[in-house]
Amino acid sequence: MNYDIAAVRAQFPALTAGIAHFDGPGGTQTPQPVIQAISDALAHPLSNRGQEVAGERNAETIVSESRQAMADLLGADPSGIVFGRSSTQLTYDFSRTLAKTWSPGDEVVVTRLDHDSNIRPWLQAAELSGAIVRWADFDPTTGELPLEAVRAVLSERTRLVAITAASNLIGTRPPIAEISRQVHEVGALLYVDGVHYAAHSLVDVEQLGADFFVCSPYKFLGPHHGVLAARPELLESLHPDKLLPSTDVVPERFELGTLPYELLAGTSAAVDFMAGLDADATGTRRERLASAFAALGTHEETLRAQLDKGLSAFEQVTVHSRAADRTPTLLLTFERHSTTDAYRFLAERGVHAPSGSFYALEASRRLGLGDTGGLRVGLAPYNNTEDADRLLEGLANFLTP
Repeated sequence: MNYDIAAVRAQFPALTAGIAHFDGPGGTQTPQPVIQAISDALAHPLSNRGQEVAGERNAETIVSESRQAMADLLGADPSGIVFGRSSTQLTYDFSRTLAKTWSPGDEVVVTRLDHDSNIRPWLQAAELSGAIVRWADFDPTTGELPLEAVRAVLSERTRLVAITAASNLIGTRPPIAEISRQVHEVGALLYVDGVHYAAHSLVDVEQLGADFFVCSPYKFLGPHHGVLAARPELLESLHPDKLLPSTDVVPERFELGTLPYELLAGTSAAVDFMAGLDADATGTRRERLASAFAALGTHEETLRAQLDKGLSAFEQVTVHSRAADRTPTLLLTFERHSTTDAYRFLAERGVHAPSGSFYALEASRRLGLGDTGGLRVGLAPYNNTEDADRLLEGLANFLTP
């Protein structure tokens, strides 16, 4: 493996501003190839998709290439890749569509570990359909969501389980593959929020057992929109509300209106950029992605160890990210100090580590942090040891009386 952090960083124009970015869980910075791909798409003829004129053909090519790129990234079928404005929008759309298949007394399972975008749409859909909501809880002491917590709320009436593959607040990665087997044993569907997970782990939707897997390219160096992966045959069985003249072909039947072609071009470029993170990797794009995520994981674990060691020296700091399997994302609180004050203090020194609950309200409340949350420190592919040193130095100065 060859992870050349200097070469990676050189591809990000935003880094020339001199900011140490630890805000990756909320959205990463953009590399030059992605910026260029978006620009190139807009600089060439574009029309509604078709085959008659150059603009139509360009649009068709961009869409098909982006579906294939996301299929390679997620280990999915390109015919099951659905594009949307955001992961939240996609989840709302699919919650309403799936709720049409529920009856009063059916059950839907959500977890307190999740981002609210994988909780509230299901609660609201359940209310409209008369379904009952069951909650799976996580252990606030360890940050773990054990198998037993999900098993305990499953029944023969369970129709869907919505769960995160990685907590955007504390990084916990639940055992999705094992949970999937439990969910499918009772005949239910599994909807997985992979927004935070896909930025740090090689996704294989079949191996995970996810019936639906949603993610956001802007969390892994791409542009702002959402992507959902599902089996084409499952999508064929679902009938969303749509305009009468719009196509009923899968996956297009779920894509309302004209797609953002320039963003899809940027998404293909982002997947290619991720595939190139291991400079020595060869083979297919999927094979290069596997090597790249292995190299990225080693890089992130090294930086996380540096942060863990440095933070352990601060008696006033509590680290709430404790699960055995977790992303390199840390949630911090301080004795006698506001995390909002810490955020502002660091920002004035060119270190961006934001404070909040980041829409993971249920998780923040379960941790005893109310709606305030904490200071979130998240690593991205462009972070280096100097960034980590700057963060630790900034916290040391903030906590010094």
